[in-house]
Amino acid sequence: MKKFLKIFFGVLLLGVFVYTIYFLYQKSQTQPIVYETTTPFVSNIIKKTTATGSVVPRFEIEIKPQVSGIIEEIYIEAGKSINKGDLIAKVKIIPNMVALNNAESRVNRAKINLENAKRNYDRQKELLHENVIAQTEFEAFKLSYDNAIEEFASAEDNLELVKEGQIKSSGKPTNTLIRSTITGMVLDVPVEIGNSVIESNTFNAGTTITTIADMGDMIFKGKIDESEVGKISEGMPLILSIGALEDVFFNADLEHISPKGVEENGAIQFEIKANVELLDDKFIRAGYSANADIVLDRVDSVLTISESLLRFEKDTAYVEVEIGPQQYEKRFIETGLSDGINIEVISGLTKDDKIKLIN
Repeated sequence: MKKFLKIFFGVLLLGVFVYTIYFLYQKSQTQPIVYETTTPFVSNIIKKTTATGSVVPRFEIEIKPQVSGIIEEIYIEAGKSINKGDLIAKVKIIPNMVALNNAESRVNRAKINLENAKRNYDRQKELLHENVIAQTEFEAFKLSYDNAIEEFASAEDNLELVKEGQIKSSGKPTNTLIRSTITGMVLDVPVEIGNSVIESNTFNAGTTITTIADMGDMIFKGKIDESEVGKISEGMPLILSIGALEDVFFNADLEHISPKGVEENGAIQFEIKANVELLDDKFIRAGYSANADIVLDRVDSVLTISESLLRFEKDTAYVEVEIGPQQYEKRFIETGLSDGINIEVISGLTKDDKIKLIN
């Protein structure tokens, strides 16, 4: 019995030893590498550069008063459409006390002179009828009387201008009523009833009553880096994406590139402008931030592969194509346009070829 146990344990130990040797041998063997493959696909290749900026109206104006005073009435509000000539606001004139006093004094003096000239005129007219004085002598008094009439009328008009800002007898629209000079949409009304406003003149820009713009004619205004400006030209198409409108893209045409760059944060930036093709069902608000992809070149519906699959031998590109299970051959191909991720294949591959992925 003891002999049997010795033989049994000896065989068991031998078996464990042999299995251990076999296990270690199997572990030491390199596992065969199994490569994954991919196939070419048909897609559009668009080579582009990006500019950042905003969408603004092409025509945006500020309406300013022609007289100084206080806002008495406001007839508009932001967001409403307005036509050329529509009322915007009414300004109440607050006359300068010195100017008002001088104007009233001028009227009084002109009235006194007129009354005196009229008495002399009437007296000399009677003498003329009695043939006491000659016609030439009478005409001098008549001239004085006519001048007094004109001076009195002018003094009254001046007083009315100081008090009301307008001569009512002129028949012209009063400039205390502010009207729109274009047809468009009211973007902003920065004043309230009771605010003081200053007239626009050669020494002062004046107080802005409202800002009006034509929202049917929008442009993209942005900046592009000097390293990219040499690649673009007027007339190039743009694809515009607006941050506030997700998954909506607008077409635009580049119409202006600034001839002068401006330094911003150590880099030279050039301003560009592009005409935006609006969509009927999307309203663009003035000032929306946007990114413009400027299309430098594009090809549509071409055979395409990922640029990461390419290998190079000198100046020639090639890929490894499967010819059998885990068997690959080198195949040289001719490439075309690249967008930095995918590249056009002009010749050398078909849609059914399986290309080895590069790890």
